[in-house]
Amino acid sequence: MPSLSPPPVDKPSDATTAQTTEAETKPHAQPDSDEPINSLDPQPIDESKPKSNLDLVNECDSFPYFQSTPQLYLNHVSTYYHLRVAAYPEITLGYVLPSVAEVLRGLEEWELDDDERTLTLKAGDDEPTRSAILARTTAAMREIGHFSILKGWRNELYPVYGPAPARDLLFSIERAASALFGIVTYGIHMTAYTKSESGELKIWTPRRSKTKSTYPGMLDNTVAGGMATGENPQICCVREASEEASLPEDLVREKAHSAGTVTYFHIRDSRAGGETRLLQPECQYIFDLEVPSDVEPKPSDDEVEEFYLMGVDELKEKLKAGEFKPNCAVVLLDFFIRHGVLNAQNEPDFIEIVSRLHRKLDFPTA
Repeated sequence: MPSLSPPPVDKPSDATTAQTTEAETKPHAQPDSDEPINSLDPQPIDESKPKSNLDLVNECDSFPYFQSTPQLYLNHVSTYYHLRVAAYPEITLGYVLPSVAEVLRGLEEWELDDDERTLTLKAGDDEPTRSAILARTTAAMREIGHFSILKGWRNELYPVYGPAPARDLLFSIERAASALFGIVTYGIHMTAYTKSESGELKIWTPRRSKTKSTYPGMLDNTVAGGMATGENPQICCVREASEEASLPEDLVREKAHSAGTVTYFHIRDSRAGGETRLLQPECQYIFDLEVPSDVEPKPSDDEVEEFYLMGVDELKEKLKAGEFKPNCAVVLLDFFIRHGVLNAQNEPDFIEIVSRLHRKLDFPTA
C-alpha cells in the first residue's frame, strides 16, 4: 500500500492557467489579468429570502462559465491540478485540489507536475491495472484519515471514461473518493407522480433522514442513486426504486420511461459533508414514472424519513424555501419544464434555466 502523509492546508494558487474553455488543452498559460482570485469556498444561497428558480440552478451548477465570467473561470482552473492518465496525456479527466494532489507527490505510480499543473497516473496500461492502483491509492488515503469525505466509504465503484469516439473505461474508483479526483459521476433520478381525472399533478417526495451525513433533512426526488461501473441506467433505476422506495420491480421496469439527462458542474459546500470546494461534475439519467393511486412509495432503509404526495404549488414553495437538495431541485425543475408547469410565460429566466440543465461538461463522458 502506498505510504501517504497529510498535505498542508490549501491556499489559493497563483499558478498559471489555460486561455481556452477546453480542459483538454495545456492548463499553464498565463491569465490576461492580475485580478486576484475570488473566494473559491462555495456558500449556499441566502436562506433568509425566497430562492428563484435561477438561484436553484446557480446553487447546483456552481462552477463558473468561461463565456460569462472568463476571469473567474480562469482563476478556478488555475487553482487545480488536471487529472490525467499516461494513455491520454493531453486529456483532462477531472480537477483536483492542491491539497489532494499533494498527498500523491513522490509516489512511484503518480506524477505531479507543478509547472503544467497536472496529476498523471503514469502506471497501468489497461483498465484492471489502473483500477487496482486507484484502489490501493484511495485505501491509503482513507487509512491516513486526513480527508473526512472518505469516512463515507461505500465499497461501490464509479467508472471513469476516456475521450470520444472510443469512450473506453479507463478505471473505476471508490464512490466516496470520486469528488477528491473531480471526475464525472453518473446517477439516476426518477420522479414518481400521479394525475387525477381533472389533470392535477402530484409528486411523491421523500425527506432525507436527519442523520444522513450528506444534505440531512432535505427534500429529494422520489428515487435517486449513483450508477456503478457496469450498470446501465435502466437497471440502476429498477434497483434504486426497490432499495429506496419499495416500488415493485415489474412496475418500474415496465412503466418508468427515460426522459433524457440533466448535467451540471457542482462545487461542494458544507451541506454535502466532508471537505468543501471539491469538484463534482455529474450526469443524471432522468426517468418519469406515473403510478396508480394505490401505489405508495415507502422507505426501505434508514436514508429516508417519509414520503409525501405533494402538489405543484406546495413543491414550488418548498423550492423557494431551499428545502430541496441542490441537484434534486434542478431535476424537479427539469420535470416541470417537460410537463409544461414551467414555461417562457411564467419564468423570466426560462431560456437560461433550460440551457443550464444540460451543461456540456469539460471532461470525457460515457
